[in-house]
Amino acid sequence: MLRSRMSQITERPVENHGVIGDLSTVALVSTDGAIDFMCFPEFDSPSIFLALLDPERGGQFLLSPEAFCDRTKQLYLPDSNILLTRFLFVEGVAEVSDFMAMGEDGARALVRRAKAVRGRFSFRMSCAPRFDCARASHRVEQRSEREVIFLPDADVPALALYSDVPMKVENGDATARIWLGSGESASFVLTAAQEGQAAASASADYVSSHFKRTNDYWRNWIGRSTYQGRWREAVNRSALTLKLLTSGRHGSLVASPTFGLPEKPGGMRNWDYRYTWIRDASFTLYALMRLGYTDEASAFMRWIEARCEELRPDGSLQVMYRIDGRHEIPETVLDHLAGYGHSRPVRIGNDAYTQLQLDIYGELLDSVYLYNKFGEPISHDLWQNLVKLINWVCVHWREPDEGIWEVRGGRKEFVLSRVMCWVAVDRGIRLALKRSFPAPFAHWSQVREAIYYDIFNSFWDPSRRAFVQHKGAKTTDASTLLMPLVRFIGPTDPRWLSTLRAIEQDLVDDSLLYRYRPQDAAPDGLIGDEGTFNMCTFWYVEALARTGDVDQARFIFEKMLGYANHLGLYSEELGPRGEHLGNFPQAFTHLALISAAHCLDRAMNAAGRPR
Repeated sequence: MLRSRMSQITERPVENHGVIGDLSTVALVSTDGAIDFMCFPEFDSPSIFLALLDPERGGQFLLSPEAFCDRTKQLYLPDSNILLTRFLFVEGVAEVSDFMAMGEDGARALVRRAKAVRGRFSFRMSCAPRFDCARASHRVEQRSEREVIFLPDADVPALALYSDVPMKVENGDATARIWLGSGESASFVLTAAQEGQAAASASADYVSSHFKRTNDYWRNWIGRSTYQGRWREAVNRSALTLKLLTSGRHGSLVASPTFGLPEKPGGMRNWDYRYTWIRDASFTLYALMRLGYTDEASAFMRWIEARCEELRPDGSLQVMYRIDGRHEIPETVLDHLAGYGHSRPVRIGNDAYTQLQLDIYGELLDSVYLYNKFGEPISHDLWQNLVKLINWVCVHWREPDEGIWEVRGGRKEFVLSRVMCWVAVDRGIRLALKRSFPAPFAHWSQVREAIYYDIFNSFWDPSRRAFVQHKGAKTTDASTLLMPLVRFIGPTDPRWLSTLRAIEQDLVDDSLLYRYRPQDAAPDGLIGDEGTFNMCTFWYVEALARTGDVDQARFIFEKMLGYANHLGLYSEELGPRGEHLGNFPQAFTHLALISAAHCLDRAMNAAGRPR
C-alpha cells in the first residue's frame, strides 16, 4: 500500500499541498494525507521527509484512510495555519488534521490526528523518515508500543514518534493500522528526541491543549492586522503564509521553505530558496508595516542591522545569508535523488550568494528608509554603516552584474540594477535630511544625478520607446515595472507609459507575465524556457493602478487570485496549464500580492469605486 502510494508522488502536483509550520520549519501536506517535504529542525536544515523529490528514497509521513478516495477537500481552519484534509466517501467522511504546536510553552511538535467524522474507516500510518536529505541511514528503538525513536547515523537530530494507538516497526519505519468509528480519533506526535527533555505524548489532553494554543496563537496574530480593504481573505492568507516563513528566533524571512522544485518539469532550474535575500527586505518591511505588524518589522530590522555590521572591508554586502546570518551557502548537487518529475540536478545551497547584484543596495536602503519613517528611528551605528554602503555604491554603480534574476550566463549592465543604485543614493540623502545625519550631500547628489541621466541616455531605446533590459538590448524586462513603484519615474510619465505598453507586448500573456524571454534577452546560462512569474503579475497590477487604470488593474488582480492553489498559496511561477512551478510557497509572490492589494484598494477609493 505504501509503495503504491509513494510511486504516484511525481503525478501529484506541488500545488496539491498545504503548508504548516512553527516559525522554525514547515511541512508540506498533500491532499491525500502525506507529508512529503519537511526539513528539521530549521528551514535550512537537511530534510527528514523528501518524497516530493524522490518517492523511493526521500521519505514520507503518511496518514490517510486505506481505501482509495477520489474526493478530497483541504482547508485551513479560519484565520489559522491548522490544516484539515477531508476524505469524502459514499459511506461517510474521514479527516486528518495537521499542525505544528505554537504557544507559550515553546513545544516543538508536529501533531497529526486521524478522525472518523461520519462512518467507520481503516486508517494507515507510516512514518518513514530519511535523514540528511536521504543520505544517512538510521536505526530504530521501539521503547513501547506507543513510542518509537529514530536514531540517524549522521550529525542531525534524532526523532521521537508518539501515538495513542499501538505501532509496529517495519523495515526501519513506524507503521500502524487503525479502525475508527464515528467520532473516534487517533493521534501521532513527532518531535526531536532529546535526552533530559520532558517527553511529549499523543494523549488526548496533550493534543487538545496544543490544538487550542495553536489555534489561539494564529487567530490572535491575524487579528492584529490593520488591513480593512476589499480582498481581506487573500491578504490575510498571504500574511499567515509569510509568518510561517519567518524565523521566530532570528526575525529573518526565507524566500521559500523548499529546494529543488523545478521552474520547468524535467529542467535544470532547480534552486534552493531556504535563505534570506537582502532584496526581500524592503518588500517584507513594507508589507509588515502596512498590515500593522510592527513587532515583526522590528525583528527583521534587527537582522538587517546585524548584517550591516558585517559589511566586507570595502563596504559591500552579500546577496543573501542563512536565516541566522551565516555567510557561507555553498551549492551541492544531490546526485542520489531522482528529482521532482525527474528534474535534475537537485541542489542544496545556492552559489548566487557569491554574485554581484547591485539592486540589493537600493532595496536595503529603501527598507531602512521606510522603517525609519513608519517604524522607529534608526541608530547612529546603523547610519555609520549605511554611509559606508552608500559610498561603495557611488564607486561601483557602473559595473555589470548578475542582476535581480541572478543570471549565470555572464554579467551585464541591467537597467534595474542601475535604478536601484539610484534608489540607494536617493534614500540615503532623504534619510540624512530627515534625521539631520552628517553625510557628503554634494557628492551623493552628484552621483544620484549621474545615475539618473545614465539611465535615460543608456537604457532608453527611442525605436521601441521603452527602457530595455540591459545596455545594448532591444528587449524589455518585467523588473522594470518597479521603476514607478520606487518613485524613480512618475507613473504617468509618457516614457513610462510607452515602456508599459512595450512590456505588455513582449511579456504579458493574458493576465500573466514572463519576467523576460531567456532566449531573446540576457541568457541565464541554462537550457530551456520557464513559466510566467507570479510576482511580476502583481507588480503589473500595481503599475496599472498607479497610472489610474484601476478597472484594468482590478480585472488583472482578481484573475490572478484565481491562479492560487485551493488554499490561496502561490509558488514562484505558473506553467502553460496554470500548474505551479518553482519553490512553494514563495514569499516574494505573497509580498507582491499584499502590496498590490493595498495600492489597488487605495487607488479605487480615490477613484470613487464602491467598496
